[in-house]
Amino acid sequence: MQVERLKYIIWAVDMVRAVQFYRDVFDGEVLRESEVVSEVRIAGSTLGIHGGGEGGRTWTGLAFQVADLFAGCALVRAHGGLVEKEPQDTPEEPAHLAMCVDSEGNEIMLTKARHR
Repeated sequence: MQVERLKYIIWAVDMVRAVQFYRDVFDGEVLRESEVVSEVRIAGSTLGIHGGGEGGRTWTGLAFQVADLFAGCALVRAHGGLVEKEPQDTPEEPAHLAMCVDSEGNEIMLTKARHR
């Protein structure tokens, strides 16, 4: 089977707010936007956002690898998200993970590449 495109779907209570979050926090390119479904391209992948979400916490499995975890967490907060687990530097290695929640209650991870 030839796959034409891979898209991951999340839910949103407020479509405008959700699209703004992913556009502004992750420098996403809005491919299409409507009240029912929107698509945002982030780092070459497509994130589909479907309306009708209930706003409850939902684990998505989405991980966004970023250059600076601390700046990424600040952007998440500035655009209506939450940081549930702050990135922590340890004696063994620098911080490499933060657990976050987007503006719609979707749980996401911010990661940083490990260099050893």
